[in-house]
Amino acid sequence: MSQKKVGLECSKCGTRNYTVTVNPERTKQLELKKFCKHCGEYTIHRETR
Repeated sequence: MSQKKVGLECSKCGTRNYTVTVNPERTKQLELKKFCKHCGEYTIHRETR
């Protein structure tokens, strides 16, 4: 299986803070609760292509 790198974007301020590897066969968009250094709090980060 191959892996694909995607960026995670903060839903509050819109900055791209993290990159993760995911399975390209996924159908749903990845959402994780991560710390945003620009907002200074834990927010939802969504997958960007």
